[in-house]
Amino acid sequence: MWHFDGAMGGWNIFGGIMMFVFWGAIIALVVWGINRLSQNNSTSKTESRHNPIDIAKERYAKGEISKVEFEQIKSDLR
Repeated sequence: MWHFDGAMGGWNIFGGIMMFVFWGAIIALVVWGINRLSQNNSTSKTESRHNPIDIAKERYAKGEISKVEFEQIKSDLR
């Protein structure tokens, strides 16, 4: 009684694949966003735990301040 053309089945398969890709992209985006937010929170918590001497040591090691400036910071903080 019902007659379906072969092309109709092809569209159903294509639609199913596109729906899978769409929802997969949405889920991946949500996971990426949660992961990104958790990395930002852990980075800010780590930075807040450093004391001023540690920050001065890092800046000296990176070459941002000279030895004289580093020694001055150490003496000021002690």
